[in-house]
Amino acid sequence: MQLSMKIDKSFGAFTLSVDFTVSGDRIGIFGTSGSGKSTLVSILAGLVKPDSGEVALDGDNLFSSVKGINRRPEQRRIAMVFQQHSLFPHLNVRNNLLYGYKRCPAEYRTIDFDTLVAVLKLDGFLERGVTNLSGGEKQRVALGRAILANPRLLLMDEPLSALDDSLRFQIIPYLKSVSEQFGIPYLFISHSLVEMRLMADTVLAFEKGVLVEQTSSEQLARNRMGQSFSGYINLLKLGCPTAESGLFAYPWGTSKLLLSVGSDRKASMAELSSKDIILFKQHPEAISARNLLECTVRSLFNSGGKIGVELECAGNTLIAEIVQDAVNELCITPGSTIYAAAKASAFRMLPN
Repeated sequence: MQLSMKIDKSFGAFTLSVDFTVSGDRIGIFGTSGSGKSTLVSILAGLVKPDSGEVALDGDNLFSSVKGINRRPEQRRIAMVFQQHSLFPHLNVRNNLLYGYKRCPAEYRTIDFDTLVAVLKLDGFLERGVTNLSGGEKQRVALGRAILANPRLLLMDEPLSALDDSLRFQIIPYLKSVSEQFGIPYLFISHSLVEMRLMADTVLAFEKGVLVEQTSSEQLARNRMGQSFSGYINLLKLGCPTAESGLFAYPWGTSKLLLSVGSDRKASMAELSSKDIILFKQHPEAISARNLLECTVRSLFNSGGKIGVELECAGNTLIAEIVQDAVNELCITPGSTIYAAAKASAFRMLPN
């Protein structure tokens, strides 16, 4: 998918002015509230008309002020999943799912209903009223309804922000799997760096109606490390734990990590902030933190006045955050050996 937008749109004192071309199937739109994210996707979907400019999707002009083109929303074959699920309360799950499908021209109906239902695990809910569903189930139905419209592009406007953490991380695999299974590219809109890293490859970052950065989701997280209260969030893939000395030992690469929380899953993911990693020049004689890893420094980068240290530990990557004085005192350079420590309580297990 290739998307080109060169548009201007003003609402009172706010102006969205962008000029970009982006390619890929997993594109992120990142920014805080008021940065212009929702205005951008509303223009792309045909819900808001720009004051001037052009919008083209895979070479097809959706809007052009010069050529006098402004395709209606239903002509663009772009589906949206909103923050609020917006399901029809008078229809059951089956009929909510089929709403867009019935309105899709027959020549575009390539997605099989039963296959989609299986992917979203909605088999047991089809005859149920949508008012009797959980928040996560409602969002899966809303996603299914959008996919069954057989779009050429899916827009997801903060689809996880109304959900709690448990439901958020349950929904993410569904969002990714339907795109991969049915070959539908998407734009994922969010203000969360973690969501960006899980959902997007390329990210467009906006501030006050202006595109300020076009980069990878990983690079965006590193660039924003020094500005973020949480620092850089390391996402660690862990194996099935065993009990050890009152803690839980998780396989991680060629080593293990001790966490204060357990899990009965075969595979888990945990968060560890760059701020919660302590570095040592030499192996400490004794330390209260239960995790101590010998690491090799891969690289260093500056972010908002802080220094990110990229470490290779047990075959995996960790990012630690320190100040320049600490870099000098520890003689940290690429290729040097360093010891990284983290408390068992510093990890946060992600639900799935």
